[in-house]
Amino acid sequence: GRHSIDAYGEGGFKFAGMSHRGSLLALPSGLFAWDATTPADINEASLARVFAEAADTIEHLLVGTGLDFAPLAPALAQRLRARKIVAEPMATGAAARTYNILMGEGRRVAAALIAV
Repeated sequence: GRHSIDAYGEGGFKFAGMSHRGSLLALPSGLFAWDATTPADINEASLARVFAEAADTIEHLLVGTGLDFAPLAPALAQRLRARKIVAEPMATGAAARTYNILMGEGRRVAAALIAV
C-alpha cells in the first residue's frame, strides 16, 4: 500500500517502520526497489511499473534525480505527458518531501527516487 517516506539518505529510505537500501519507486500499489542509480538510468524501461499503473492512478510523477536536479529526456517527458502524467524532476530530498505532502492531500502521486 501507500506509505510516506519517513527518511532518506545514507543510500536508502525509511518508511512504515522499515528501511530499504537503494533507489525506490513509490506507486499507488506500494513501494518497490528500483534499479536506477543515476539520472541516465531514468528511461521508459526503468519506469515500466509507472506506465503499467498509470491509468487513472497516477497524475503526478515526482522524479528524484539524486543530490542535484537533472532534467528528463524530452522523449520520456513526452511519453509521460501522452499518458496524462505530469513528471517533475528534482533533487531526491525535495521529491521525497513533495511526495509526502501530495500523498497526504490525497493526490494521485507516484515517485521515482534515486537513493542519495
